Amino acid sequence: MYNFRTDLASERRDLYQKANNIENQIDGIESEQEDVDENIKIERVKITNENGEKAIGKPIGTYVTIDIKKLKIAQEDEIQKASEVLTSELRKLIDVHIDKQGEILVVGLGNIYVTPDSLGPKVINEIDVTRHLINYLPQYVEEGTRMVSAIAPGVLGTTGIETVEILKGVVDNIKPKLIIVIDALASRSIERISSTVQLSDTGIVPGAGVGNTRSEISQKTLGIPVIAIGIPTVVETAVLVNDSLDLFISKLQEEAKSNDYLNQLKEQDNYEEIKEALNPKEYNLIVTPKEIDDLIENMKDVVARGINFAM
Repeated sequence: MYNFRTDLASERRDLYQKANNIENQIDGIESEQEDVDENIKIERVKITNENGEKAIGKPIGTYVTIDIKKLKIAQEDEIQKASEVLTSELRKLIDVHIDKQGEILVVGLGNIYVTPDSLGPKVINEIDVTRHLINYLPQYVEEGTRMVSAIAPGVLGTTGIETVEILKGVVDNIKPKLIIVIDALASRSIERISSTVQLSDTGIVPGAGVGNTRSEISQKTLGIPVIAIGIPTVVETAVLVNDSLDLFISKLQEEAKSNDYLNQLKEQDNYEEIKEALNPKEYNLIVTPKEIDDLIENMKDVVARGINFAM
């Protein structure tokens, strides 16, 4: 199968189409786009059969990508608008799988001490949990309030336990009807770093985008529906070099007006060749932007508000 090295379904579809010179829709994959405003765009990708599943290496299900421009310098009203869009899309996925009162467990994956990987645990700190109030102080809770609990299970390197093993124990004891998992992702585009949110109802394989695959977290492994919310926070050096090369060629093309070699070079995806050059000397590192602290804080607010309003 093609080495996508990205967690985003929309990117995998685009890469597969480019690699196979496909101009129309891929068999088994349906997609649509919606422009919310000048800064927010939504793309919905549905994998409907095994052909689509095999083509891009993602399970059958729904994948929603929300692109948010200028998040690095976003003001409060822009963050609020983005969270409202996330709320709307998340609520649609939740309603497909459980009723209005179904209990939800929110899980924040990642390492809070490593900034690009800290999104999940930081979101957990902002979730409005209600399970303990409903159980122990029901007189103070509005009737009809959904039961919500949250956990940040840490990472294998610090706990020695696979995340799915921890979640199996939690699920067996508190018996939620649905899990929402938040995690940092890898992308094949520097433009998507902390400016894209992907929602899916197929679960998640932690670490898959950076070649550090852990056990799958999904309905197959936990027995209940799993909605994943992921945000790209890192790219490989090969991705950075490839994108930078495209930008450099574009600048040369503007100045030179015409150059067949540069045109051909820009049209092809040079990622694999660049990766082959970098890997022997272990130069293919994972890269994150210098503004990652601010980006994580903004994305944390978008995701936490989106989840809270949706529930």
